[in-house]
Amino acid sequence: MPLTGKHRRAKSASLTRGFIAVSAGGAVLALPLISAGSASAAPARTVVTEKAAAPTSVAGKEIAVRKAASTTYSVVAGDSLYKIAQGHSLSGGWERLYMDNRGVVGDNPDLIHPGLKLTIGAAAPKAAPKAAPKPAEKRAFKAETTAGDTGTTARTESADRADRSERTATPLAEKTATPAAAPAPVTYTDDLDGWIRESLAVMAEHGIPGSYDGIYRNIMRESSGNPFAINNWDSNAAAGTPSKGLLQVIQPTFDAYHVPGTSTDIYDPVANITAACNYAAAVYGSMDNVNGAY
Repeated sequence: MPLTGKHRRAKSASLTRGFIAVSAGGAVLALPLISAGSASAAPARTVVTEKAAAPTSVAGKEIAVRKAASTTYSVVAGDSLYKIAQGHSLSGGWERLYMDNRGVVGDNPDLIHPGLKLTIGAAAPKAAPKAAPKPAEKRAFKAETTAGDTGTTARTESADRADRSERTATPLAEKTATPAAAPAPVTYTDDLDGWIRESLAVMAEHGIPGSYDGIYRNIMRESSGNPFAINNWDSNAAAGTPSKGLLQVIQPTFDAYHVPGTSTDIYDPVANITAACNYAAAVYGSMDNVNGAY
C-alpha cells in the first residue's frame, strides 16, 4: 500500500527589523538592521556608542588660565620705572610699566615723584585727551614738574627757539663769513728812516744780515744821509770810479752786489743800501761789523 507520507508545513521565516546606532566622527547614525530568525527569536537590541570628549591639550590635561589681578604701587624716593619693573618681575620691563601708566606718568618716563600711584600688571586708565588749544591761545611755556627732591624745572619755548637759533646760526655765519681781506701793502716814508726800513725788508727776503743801527751809523759817517753824495777827491775818484750814494759805493761794487728787485740806479737809496750791505756781508760778515772806511 502506498505509504502515507508525513509532510511538515514549513514555517515562514519572520524578518526582524532592528536599528543599530553607529558613531562616525561624533555623529550618530541609525541604520536599519534586518535579521532572519525564527518566530521565537528575540528582537535585536539597539546598541549606542558614545564618543568620548577630545582632550584639550597635548598631554590630555586641561590647563586653567587665571588672569593675574593688577597691583597698585606707590612710588618712593629713589624709585625709577626700571627699578620697579625689575622688583616686580614685570614682563615687558619698564617699557611695559610706562605704557600701562603713561596717563599718570606723563610724557617723560624719567620724571616720577614719591607718592605717585602706579598700576602693575594691567593698564591704568588713560588720561582724558586734552582739548586742542584755541587758535588765539598761545602756550607761554612748557614745564616738567617733579615733587620732592627734584623740585620744579621749566623751560620756555622761547629758550628752545634761542638754543636752536644759536646752534644753527654759528655754522651758517662761518659759511657765509667773507674771507679776510688781504693785508694792505706796507708803505715806507720817503726819508732816511723809510729807506733804511725798506732796505731791511728787502735784505730779509734775500738773507742779507744787518741791523737798523748798523746801517744808520755807517750812512751818517759816509754821506750824512744825502742819497746824492759823491766823493770826487779820494783814490777811487782818481781812478775814475768815485764813491756815490748813501753808503758811498763805487759803480763796479754796486753792479757786482746789486740785489734783484731793486733799482739799477746807484743813487736810488734802497738799491744803494742793499748793495752796500750785500758787499759788507760778503767781506765783513755784516754791515754791523763795519766801523770805518770799507
